[in-house]
This record gives sequence, structure tokens and C-alpha cells, in this order.
Amino acid sequence: MNHDTMNIREEHMEERERASIASVGFWVYIMSDCLLFGSLFATFAVLEGNTFAGPALGKHFSLPFVLVETMLLLTSSVTAGFGLLAARRGARRHVLAWLFATFLLGAAFVALEIAEFRTLVLEGYGPSTSAALSSFFTLVGTHGLHVATGLLWMAVLMIYVVARGITGGALRRLTLFTLFWHFLDIVWIFIFTIVYLFNFI
Repeated sequence: MNHDTMNIREEHMEERERASIASVGFWVYIMSDCLLFGSLFATFAVLEGNTFAGPALGKHFSLPFVLVETMLLLTSSVTAGFGLLAARRGARRHVLAWLFATFLLGAAFVALEIAEFRTLVLEGYGPSTSAALSSFFTLVGTHGLHVATGLLWMAVLMIYVVARGITGGALRRLTLFTLFWHFLDIVWIFIFTIVYLFNFI
């Protein structure tokens, strides 16, 4: 076995080790996020009735508005999945198109969430108004911050794909990103059900 062949094998082994470490680190992060959101949901469940003699939380929400937010995020999860499928086919243009669509949907979701928070604050129902609103802003805002972080990650991925194409590293990064985006979708379904829907019933 010549020196060049040995170097290639070592590079492949190093790449596999990096991929394995990245995957383990990603799942550790997801588990820690599950604990974070679990504690925030528990806090909300305890405090949602503490409105400081103000109106119930459901009085502050517009169900059609939240449904639009939900559809935007659910649709973005579908487009992210199509982006990953395109990456597995090596179709770079399709990957970029699906990621761009996902980015626009995610950005629209964040914009609507900011608008909702702004409306509540302007109406005098900010996070310091009551324990219930404080827990609401913390839970929903934490999820929104994760979505904003995902948008930044997505922008970096698009730049990476433009610069390097669909490499093994790009496919691995896209896979982890898509899993992260689906995770945010699942968390939002719980938020929509527990925070919004249950307060309308």
C-alpha cells in the first residue's frame, strides 16, 4: 500500500469520526432541548391560571392568526424534507430552491410571532403583567428563538451548498438540520395544542 492510498484512507476515517462525533453531539443537544421545553411546558401548566385578576389567556389570542402560523411552520417542515430528498439525489438547484422556500416560510412564522408579541405588549399585556403571561412569553419566545437560529443555520447551509455542492459533509449537515427543523415542528404542535387550543376550549 503506497503513501497516497494510506493518506486517503486516513482522511476517510477522520471524516467518519467527525461525522460520528457531530451526530452524537446533535442528539445530546436535542435531548437537552427536550428537557428545556419540558420544564417550560411544566412551568406554563402551573402558572397559566395566575393572570393577576386579568383576563384569561385565551382572551388574548386569535385562533385564525395562530392557525396561519401553524400552517406556515408545518409547510416549512415539508419543504425542508423535500430539500433533503433533493440532496440525496445530488440535485443542487432543487436543494437551494427548497431551502429558500423553507427559509421564507420560517421567516414569515417568526415575523407573525413578533407581531403577536408586539400587539400584546402594546395592549398592556407584556411578560411582566402576570405570571401566566410571563410563562407564555418565555415558552413561545424560546421556540421562536430556536426557529430564528434555524434560519441562520439554513442560510449558512445554502452558502455551503453554493460554494461546495452536494458533498458528503453537506448531506450530513442537511440531514441534521432537517431533523432539527422537524423537532421544532413537533414542539410547536405541543405549543399550539397546550397553550392556544386548550385556552379556547
